[in-house]
Amino acid sequence: MGGAVSITFAGVLADRSAWRLENCSIAMAMDVIGTRSSMLILREALCGTVRFDDFARRTRTSEAIVAARLKQLTEIGLFVKQPYQEPGKRTRDEYLLTEMGKDLLPAVFALMQWGNKHLQAEEGGPLRLVERSTGEPVTIGPRTESGRSLDPDGLAIVANGDWVDSPSS
Repeated sequence: MGGAVSITFAGVLADRSAWRLENCSIAMAMDVIGTRSSMLILREALCGTVRFDDFARRTRTSEAIVAARLKQLTEIGLFVKQPYQEPGKRTRDEYLLTEMGKDLLPAVFALMQWGNKHLQAEEGGPLRLVERSTGEPVTIGPRTESGRSLDPDGLAIVANGDWVDSPSS
């Protein structure tokens, strides 16, 4: 059934009381994109949506919330605005993902994959991610930089530079 994941904390991180939690990357990321509306806007952007009205319609979110989230996500660098004008209409902005925004693709699709597995009545959910050229299902999960898949029990978390507090003398 259930069980603890045994990710190892190596070196100076073995003493978890020494961690400087104000630098937690997960907490910082959630402060930036941790709302439902932000995640749905990112989902739509990753699927090709660029116009305000389409974001509001496809996320089923009020225009006021979409406007606030797009402004926030643009200010932090996930989107850039690009003006466009349809004939006879005023100039408006399209919202294009930056590299920073595109880098969220694995996180967004990992949430979809998790929801498909654990929250849908039938495993699989309404959508699935596949390789375009082959149709082979794609899974998001821990991998080495060289692309080798790992089980969570094969992971270790190590300090990146001088991230933990120095031991007291």
